[in-house]
Amino acid sequence: MKFFLFLLLSSLISFSHAEDLLVPISKFDNDSQQLADSRVLEFWAYHNYDGSDNYVNTLTLRYYNPLEYDSWRGRVRLDTSVVSNFNSLTAPNGSGQYSAGNTMLTVWGQDHTFLKPLHALFGGRVIFPFGNNGQWAVGPQLGWTFTPEVDSLLHVTDFSPLLRYMYGFDTKNNSPSVNPNQPPLLRKLQIFPTIGFELTPNTMLRFWDENGMAYNSAGGGWFVPIDAMVTHRLDKNWVVAIGGSKQLVQTYRQYDWSSYAKISFNF
Repeated sequence: MKFFLFLLLSSLISFSHAEDLLVPISKFDNDSQQLADSRVLEFWAYHNYDGSDNYVNTLTLRYYNPLEYDSWRGRVRLDTSVVSNFNSLTAPNGSGQYSAGNTMLTVWGQDHTFLKPLHALFGGRVIFPFGNNGQWAVGPQLGWTFTPEVDSLLHVTDFSPLLRYMYGFDTKNNSPSVNPNQPPLLRKLQIFPTIGFELTPNTMLRFWDENGMAYNSAGGGWFVPIDAMVTHRLDKNWVVAIGGSKQLVQTYRQYDWSSYAKISFNF
């Protein structure tokens, strides 16, 4: 009996601490319609390892711009990159090592009629068949931003989940016979359970912001990483960040680990 009371008391104490550490779900406000109106230019650098002595260095230029049409407001994001593939027997970053990587266009925004009950930001992404990608891919996405109405010991700043489904397809002039090195056609559900924490007034810790989970709907299999990024605002215009990602479940092959950094200019 004493042992039971001890467990009950311990559970109540743990629960009360959890209430202090985290924000109850009922205390989050749907803030999805509050879109930033700034322009942002970012430079990203990634270093990935696939677990089989193969590495990939990627340099990405990313640009955000506000969009507005009639009563619709949104954002557009353009990504373009170059990549370098190498292993322990080849030199990274050597002459001629870099080639064209993914170029993507993403648009999202608020709509007062379409999918109104979801209170979400609706949009989509297009991946262009440049470089070694070898295929077009398109996909719709739904995203939300929930901000806490109360503070907590962990200083949660937001919970911003995003769902996207990418569907790849060939073009007549870029078939496997023309480009045999292209990857399998995308049939992928992307899940980003992004959550942020304030470390200092200018420093944040974010989980699953840059790298999320994925499910391969074509052949089955999950890819589930732990992804964390620390961002620091230098002033009103400049932000720097560093992060890393490590796979936990990989029945759908992506990478073993990834490290990355960015410099962001807001204007």
